[in-house]
Amino acid sequence: MNENNNKSEDKKSPPAGGELGVNAHMHTPYSFSAFESIPQALDMSKAEGVKVVGINDFYATEGYAEWGEECKKRNLYPLFNIEFISLNKEDQAKGARNNDPNNPGRTYISGKGLAFPQILKDPYLKQLNDVKAESNHHVEMMCEKMNELLVSVDAPFSIDFGKVEAELTKGSIRERHLATALRMNVNDTFNTEEEKKAFYEKVFGGKALKSDLSDLAAIENEIRGNLLKAGGAAFVPESPKAFLEMEDVRQIILHAGGIPTYPFLADFGDRQFTDFEGDKEKALKMLKERGFASIELIPTRNTAEVLEEYSQFFWDNGFVVTFGTEHNSPAMEPIEVHVEKNKKLSPTMVELNYKGACIVAAHQDLVARGKKGYIDENGVADISNRDEYVKMGDEVIKKAITPLTP
Repeated sequence: MNENNNKSEDKKSPPAGGELGVNAHMHTPYSFSAFESIPQALDMSKAEGVKVVGINDFYATEGYAEWGEECKKRNLYPLFNIEFISLNKEDQAKGARNNDPNNPGRTYISGKGLAFPQILKDPYLKQLNDVKAESNHHVEMMCEKMNELLVSVDAPFSIDFGKVEAELTKGSIRERHLATALRMNVNDTFNTEEEKKAFYEKVFGGKALKSDLSDLAAIENEIRGNLLKAGGAAFVPESPKAFLEMEDVRQIILHAGGIPTYPFLADFGDRQFTDFEGDKEKALKMLKERGFASIELIPTRNTAEVLEEYSQFFWDNGFVVTFGTEHNSPAMEPIEVHVEKNKKLSPTMVELNYKGACIVAAHQDLVARGKKGYIDENGVADISNRDEYVKMGDEVIKKAITPLTP
């Protein structure tokens, strides 16, 4: 094993595969998603020529079986991923923001290429289940506060948390589900546009609804922003139990067979950066010290210039780099990864994303067969052999997506 950089590999021809399309980060209804179902997500993937697709739900692996089965039906290659919200208390004490621009110390962490069937055991499995239960409980408390608000404005309905859980989720409950439930109740209760707008203005404390009533995703975002975020009438501060320490999350991912991955926010909101991410050299050093050898980006957040700068820099310094779309809001966007909302990725970025997915696929395949993958049990990456994992993953992917001949 070797952690030395392997910059020379970019001089070699990458495997042909960019034309396959990769989206390594998609949420499904097993957490919260723009998709109504996994088949819908994968039908869209196939139609758009995206052949490598990564499920990436919050705290949830329950969707893996369906994801794998439905991918096989469509000759797509599944990546089995997961996402956490962790806390770094040292950064929190310093007031340093990582990849959450509003909450110092709070850090989103993904795990890429987890073993499936699942190999995670206690005490790590218990930690995962406990933090998921705490997250669900937090949303339940927000639902209670939302119902108190509805009583205060004489609403003719309330939000049934059990019904939300049973009808709108597959076990992992997010605050976005409450926004969906409120919007659905408003639509079911009031008949005219005037009645609906008047109710939203009342429940928003006198603020008029800005969105068109036909734009369901925008309405839910307004509900979330006005009621469920800090300062909103249904906001409940999260308990410290809702967040695992960053290193605890890393250990859960490692013991689940995955690759701990830092999701870069990079430039956002008119080329702003968080404290941690603004200096990529410093971020590189810190991520290595914290045991990370993989990053991901959601390029629709970024300018093409910054996407290329950060992606190439981390790849050249030995990191795995992958891209995705999330799809964890009500708005439906394309599966094909774009930058700056609607620009095509450059050929260089398309290939880099594919090469990153190849490494994850090779790791996932090896670990599922009981072998050592790209990283070892301590998270140390086999960077000196990174080219070999790219080639291995390319073979694994192409075998999976090639239809069997009769």
